[in-house]
Amino acid sequence: MTRPCCWWSRTEGSPSCSWRSRASLRQWPQAGPSGLSFLLVSPLQRITKYPLLLQKILENTLPDASAYPVLQRATSALLDVNTNINEYKRHKELASKYTKVEQLTLRERLARINTHTLSKKTTRLSQLLKQEAGLVFRTEDKEFDDLEEKFQWVSLCVTKLKSNVAAYLDNLEAFLCFRPQESDLDVPEGPVGEYCSLARDLQLQAFPVFKQRLEGLVWQPLCSLAKALAGPRNLIKKRMDKLLDFERLEEKLLEAGSVTYEEDATRHTYQALNSLLVAELPQFNQLALQWLGQILCTFVALQRDLAEQVLQRAEGSLAQLPHHHLSEPAFRKLVEDALGQAGHQLRSFQENFEKVLPPPTVQPLLPGAEHQLQALLSRHGPGKLYQVTSNISGAGTLDLTLLRGQIVALLQNKDTKGNSSRWLVDTGRHRGYVPAGKLELYHVVPREEKPRGQAGPHEDSPHLTAEPTPAPVPSVPAETQVCQVVAVYPFVARSSHEVSLQAGQPVTVLEAQDKKGNPEWSLVEVDGQKGYVPSSFLTWAPSPAPWGWSLPS
Repeated sequence: MTRPCCWWSRTEGSPSCSWRSRASLRQWPQAGPSGLSFLLVSPLQRITKYPLLLQKILENTLPDASAYPVLQRATSALLDVNTNINEYKRHKELASKYTKVEQLTLRERLARINTHTLSKKTTRLSQLLKQEAGLVFRTEDKEFDDLEEKFQWVSLCVTKLKSNVAAYLDNLEAFLCFRPQESDLDVPEGPVGEYCSLARDLQLQAFPVFKQRLEGLVWQPLCSLAKALAGPRNLIKKRMDKLLDFERLEEKLLEAGSVTYEEDATRHTYQALNSLLVAELPQFNQLALQWLGQILCTFVALQRDLAEQVLQRAEGSLAQLPHHHLSEPAFRKLVEDALGQAGHQLRSFQENFEKVLPPPTVQPLLPGAEHQLQALLSRHGPGKLYQVTSNISGAGTLDLTLLRGQIVALLQNKDTKGNSSRWLVDTGRHRGYVPAGKLELYHVVPREEKPRGQAGPHEDSPHLTAEPTPAPVPSVPAETQVCQVVAVYPFVARSSHEVSLQAGQPVTVLEAQDKKGNPEWSLVEVDGQKGYVPSSFLTWAPSPAPWGWSLPS
């Protein structure tokens, strides 16, 4: 068979041959407008025709001929070539199809859902559940499992290193923004001046160059490596899906003895995908490790260059700094002693500061809470009483809803799971959990004794108050369980169980909670009418008693 290039080289220089070729083309009208391209067979088509040609020749050759074994080997070799080409093409198509990383929105993902997709997902989930339950056999591939484990390890290392380098760059950026040498330190010249000059030189030249090299030689290659891992990761994920389909079809093939054309194509897709990963993952893992090692070596080299550059720039200034004659161990000990002394001074200052701190302010009691305080004190003692510092809204079943200033008794400083941030408390009526951060110890002390001339009845009974006490608030007799307050805001009753209020109107609090014990509503009496109003709408009324005199408790 004459090759086209050789044939054209022999006839190109002959005028008669060229004239005969043009005359022949004029005799074929269909070839004139199209040229010779339709007469030429593409290389791939020619390769597929060679085995057919050799098989035809082999059929017409005597078995005892000397060329018969040669034709057999040539036919077998060309069949292997065609098979390898088909497998390579299949691998290339799979790689290009499943390695694409698509950034789809939620709307686009939902648009891709159809009955076929739901059927595939459901079938795969069913197959997976059967494997987890041990109802069907799970295919194991030790070779692929080892390769996947190594790939996942490399991927994890790249992710961690990328996160650490990103944090390093952020810290370096924050360090460059901090420039104490530009501030007026109000310190005499000398070592401080040398330090300011060196720091200014490093921040304007050395560190910006180091940051630029770090981003170009470490960060960008690391991002490229992380991006390169996305394709194999998608292939591994897709292989797991195709493996579930393959196992299901293998069971069907064993039971029914045959599968459809589409199912057979699915089996071949898994086999091609698995062989592609087994063939390519070792080389990819090796290249990724080399890539990662080069990045780490580059990072270390940049650090070494920065240290050498800093030492070179500071060589002239170090001789003028104090303690430059000390050895490294002696200088290290000197720095540790100085830091220890500074830490001791800081702790002493903290202790002195805490001693002179004023005691925490205590919220005033809610209207009508005197009787509740007496009951909690007699039941649990003064060391267990706490006051709510801000409103608490219970979210769970066992959580309490409390108002600011309400008094509770501590039962346990942790919940059933051992969480110390939720405390079990007693309000006098209900028990439940509240956040520990919203409770403050309530200091109960007896009121100072009054002069004998101002003592009222029951002068021997102690009066409980917080320490330190806020502005004087009127107390009421414990026998009546009522107190005088006024309305801060107007309130319009919405049912027969409520009563309307006007801003500034005096009311009498009968109970500081409703029938269910909810402190957010109080039972009051206004102009002879009784009903519930929001507790947050009420405040203390000015005491009508003379200055320095209070009602007995």
